Amino acid sequence: MSFSILKQIGDAQKKKSVVDVRPGDTVKVTQKIKEGEKFRLQTFEGVVIRVDRKESHTARIVVRKVTSGVGVEKSYLIHSPLVEKIVITKRSKVRRNNLSYLRERSGKSARLAAKDFDRVAVNEVKAEEEAPVEEAPAEEAPAEETKAE
Repeated sequence: MSFSILKQIGDAQKKKSVVDVRPGDTVKVTQKIKEGEKFRLQTFEGVVIRVDRKESHTARIVVRKVTSGVGVEKSYLIHSPLVEKIVITKRSKVRRNNLSYLRERSGKSARLAAKDFDRVAVNEVKAEEEAPVEEAPAEEAPAEETKAE
């Protein structure tokens, strides 16, 4: 198979619009969890410590939080159909793409310096503007039949 065909297949799997997530952001990720025949939504809030392959259909973020003194990390595929939404609650100033050094830190040394950002504008999901699809004219019913009724 040629690379262009694989790229088309990968691009077809992408969501039309996603939030621009960066390392250092504090995010709430809402994910669908299947239990038996039912689905429920589960929210995980933490700091993004890594963003991989941002432009690819396999884009991934690693989110970390500390719960009861135990660090928990989860990895999410951004374009997965199980990831309902990602909301950025806080943006921090960082100088690296991989914040793995936060794993060894606790307490005040694990804090990141917050920076101002427009929360509403960042969390708006902008759909890519596609060329308008021209609709084929529908077959019209004869006007005589509708008037006769």
